[in-house]
Amino acid sequence: MGETRVDLQHLLEDLRDAYPGSLEETILTEILANSLDSGATSITITADPAQGTLTVVDNGSGMQRRDLARYHDVAASTKARGEGIGFAGVGIKLGLLVCQEVVTETRRGKTHVASAWHLASRHRAPWKWVPPPGLVTERGTAVRLTLRNPLSPLLDPGFIEQTVHRHYQPLFDPLFDEMLRPAYAQDIAVDVNGHRLERQTRNTDAGLARLEVRFLRKRKPAALGYLLREDHLLPEDQRGLAISTYGKVIRRGWDWLGVTPAEPDRIGGLIEAPGLAASLTLNKGDFIRSGAHGAAYLAYRKAIQEAVSRQLAQWGDVPSPPEERPRQLRPLERDLERVIEDLSDDFPLLASLVEHRRGGAAQSVRRVGGA
Repeated sequence: MGETRVDLQHLLEDLRDAYPGSLEETILTEILANSLDSGATSITITADPAQGTLTVVDNGSGMQRRDLARYHDVAASTKARGEGIGFAGVGIKLGLLVCQEVVTETRRGKTHVASAWHLASRHRAPWKWVPPPGLVTERGTAVRLTLRNPLSPLLDPGFIEQTVHRHYQPLFDPLFDEMLRPAYAQDIAVDVNGHRLERQTRNTDAGLARLEVRFLRKRKPAALGYLLREDHLLPEDQRGLAISTYGKVIRRGWDWLGVTPAEPDRIGGLIEAPGLAASLTLNKGDFIRSGAHGAAYLAYRKAIQEAVSRQLAQWGDVPSPPEERPRQLRPLERDLERVIEDLSDDFPLLASLVEHRRGGAAQSVRRVGGA
């Protein structure tokens, strides 16, 4: 009888490559995503260069013993689409690539258990039950990563603070409190080596414009955010419009939106759209472009395009016309046109994208703001 073998290291490396940022950024942001999905309101991060450890403790719902056992299955996840922003504990699993050991402690009700895990070879990642180290006091989950590299960015509090602020920007901006309140009943407190990450209120000067997106005359906006224009060049990681869902930034830049200002290096912004959680890809690192969830994403994107284009016009910043777009983008545009045409009859939100001939036949997809 034969046996199916899995190259775990190769599988984890492929999973790592599915994320746009560095491995260290992915590990940290995904650990936080799972803490937020568990209902945590307090997350404490401790980097200890002397011990070579990174420890993250939350006060979320914790896990039962059987859930912690299942969590060691690399492909396991208990979440359905749209239920959260973390994926299958991937942050901790990717930690196996850079760690000597990963210890996970969890406490829920009468359950208080812990495990130790490591990548022993390309094909083996053994784990065992260990006595809880006492990182969790009442309830929640803690992970302690013992890193192989003593110079890892994960041992630098400055790197950790910067990464958390960039990837979870809406959580620290009061502008998004009302939009995020259904997901998070109270503000999320994040401490890094005893320092509470501060909430950042932006100045409402002439260079900042609020954006709201509404569907079908609903009173509450489906997406909320702002555009920011500066007289000087923005830092590279602040250029373009970022889009987030449940407080986690998914994409940043101008490419995803399909609208490019005349001065893209001087304009940035952020928009939060909780309803797009159901349109996230399996690894929660991008948005689906096909099917019903893809149609919802395209509808949101069109509405955001219109809001951004209106604001750019008010600023006198006119996006580049379609004929100036790179030639290699045109085949992609034709593919998107066909997808939208096929879906427009079934999804009213997409109908306004399609111009019709007499008799109802789809003629072309109307471009908004150069998209």
